[in-house]
Amino acid sequence: MAEQTERSFQKQLGVNGGFKLKDKKAPGKSGHRFYRNVGLGFKTPKEAVEGTYIDKKCPFTGDVSIRGRILTGIVHSCKMNRTITVRRDYLHYIKKYARYEKRHTNISAHLSPAFRTKEGDTVVIGQCR
Repeated sequence: MAEQTERSFQKQLGVNGGFKLKDKKAPGKSGHRFYRNVGLGFKTPKEAVEGTYIDKKCPFTGDVSIRGRILTGIVHSCKMNRTITVRRDYLHYIKKYARYEKRHTNISAHLSPAFRTKEGDTVVIGQCR
């Protein structure tokens, strides 16, 4: 069974915990576990396949689909629970002076327990609904 760290009982959608198949081998070490390939050239992490975490917002084990923009940035903060702040630096053109100025934006992104990040790491984040 998965680690229960939240106040409410967490379970994966579409996976029946009490149902056992005797002749078919279950995926992963922890029994019946739902995981998928999100596409876009990203491989499913080993922790998502064999892990015991339950995260409904994880693109590999939850019901979130990645679509839209794929962004790259540097991890600025890891202080929130399963959330990181990503800093994106860019240049903005000033027409009057024909020069660029540096700007940045901070984006909050969900961090699946399948990944281990620290401040200063370069990450790729995908847009979802």
